[in-house]
Amino acid sequence: MDVTITPSRVRGTASAPPSKSYTHRAILAAGYATGARVYDALDSADTRATARAVEAFGGEVTREEAYLTVAGFGGHPETPDDVIDCANSGTTMRLTTGAAALVDGLAVLTGDDSLRSRPQGPLLGALDELGARAESTRGNGQAPLVVGEGITGTDVAIPGDVSSQYITALLMAGAVTSEGLDIELTTELKSAPYVDITLEVLADFGVEAERTAEGFHVPGGQRYDPEDGEYRVPGDFSSISYLLAMGALASEDSLTVTGAQPSAQGDSAIVDVLDRMGADIEWDRDAGEIQIANSELSGVEVDVGDTPDLLPTIATLGAAAEGTTTITNCEHVRYKETDRVSAMASELGKMGIDVEEAQDTLTVHGGDLRGATVEGYDDHRIIMSLAVAGLVADGETTIEGAEHVDVSFPDFFEVCYELGATVSRE
Repeated sequence: MDVTITPSRVRGTASAPPSKSYTHRAILAAGYATGARVYDALDSADTRATARAVEAFGGEVTREEAYLTVAGFGGHPETPDDVIDCANSGTTMRLTTGAAALVDGLAVLTGDDSLRSRPQGPLLGALDELGARAESTRGNGQAPLVVGEGITGTDVAIPGDVSSQYITALLMAGAVTSEGLDIELTTELKSAPYVDITLEVLADFGVEAERTAEGFHVPGGQRYDPEDGEYRVPGDFSSISYLLAMGALASEDSLTVTGAQPSAQGDSAIVDVLDRMGADIEWDRDAGEIQIANSELSGVEVDVGDTPDLLPTIATLGAAAEGTTTITNCEHVRYKETDRVSAMASELGKMGIDVEEAQDTLTVHGGDLRGATVEGYDDHRIIMSLAVAGLVADGETTIEGAEHVDVSFPDFFEVCYELGATVSRE
């Protein structure tokens, strides 16, 4: 599907979709439990992939109107009857690879072309160190993966600068092993707030885990058991970033975003980034509401070491701001659904913006955006960021492959339309 955005103003109130990161973890945590209700779960292509994986391990996930009912596998995932298709969801593959290591037999995990190009080697190496069988069928550290035969070890070393999801996978699986795990980080931990999310979800499910001087420790023999058998998913700050960017750049006067309760999400840093750029923004944390007015923005320097998903949004804000925006510490952002550093450099360039790309830095010189036909790279975050740029570009902007917003914000374009944006689909 191609979507064309015509320059337009937005107004009113928008609700944040539920957090994709929390939903993934909550569905899998409920799978590790005997069962739970997960309220306000995001229904997207990625989170449905995690639900399918839970069912492959012997659980059952049923969607009701207001919640998911998850019948779990009680800490003992079964050997799947078939291949687990993680589709385009890297979070699903990495988190459920940890669960797959616990099965008595072997599980096979695969996904689409994009997912089969993403690095899984450090996690496979860690699981192998812990006594499980963990292999890439092509011997290149990428899916398809063959994993299983149980975790017997207790100590493991793993780099922290490739994906924090490796740490999450080990923490979630380690809690139900007999002895638990001590995880040593051999490098600096990137995207650390995502591990904070994991620790928060584990605590809400009654599971202990903690940071140590070397990395993390999770005791074994634990049960996943949320209070009253329920868990509620907060709003998603990664998705909120696009709404706030719309408010700062294209609102008629101001825009209000609801569902923005404080949580461990590192992407709430978008509020600070916008404030530093000069946006007129107020966050009522108690009410979970953010109000942002149309603002003249100035370029800033932003380190996205802990907030990689914000890079496309910040690049778009920088393109429309006065001066230069420098995004640093972003090499790990190249290993997402696509190389998001190169993708934003390329597509903003098509829209008339001068962008300089280095391995670990993206420099965006603000200027006059012009409409163009741009590529979505099958990447929800690239698509939504370019849609925001299209709202303030001179002329029409057509985004190719825009259906991939289904990964995290399925009704994104409906929300844009309801806020007043001129959107057409082909």
